[in-house]
Amino acid sequence: MCIRASPGPACYCGRHGCIETWLSGPGLAADHARHTDRAMTGEAIVAAMRAGDEGARATFARWLDRLGRGIAGIVNVLDPDVIVLGGGLSTIPEIYDALPGRVAPHVLGGGFDTPIRPSRHGDASGVRGAAWLWNDADAPAG
Repeated sequence: MCIRASPGPACYCGRHGCIETWLSGPGLAADHARHTDRAMTGEAIVAAMRAGDEGARATFARWLDRLGRGIAGIVNVLDPDVIVLGGGLSTIPEIYDALPGRVAPHVLGGGFDTPIRPSRHGDASGVRGAAWLWNDADAPAG
């Protein structure tokens, strides 16, 4: 999803500052490299954060803040009954306790009690949904 938060890093879509450049695994890694001069994968950053690395902890805190602001924008417009997170980073258990406190300050009215849940099928939920929507009648002949 390319919601612009410009200015910001270049996105693969050709624009700058898209939310994907901040909230994806590669976005997390790029932010960490910008702030620490250390190239690490998202998985390595999370492991370092859990081990107490201050740079990784700061990177994860920035990521949570950005995710909280993004979710607050959705809550302010749609007022969902539940928020389901997908993608590789959604498998980080620490998100689910910390995130509501990052969303609440940015929600209109200040109150936030919408449940935030991981997707039932983990980071493969998007692929499963796409497969479920596939219609054999749409398949190319041949």
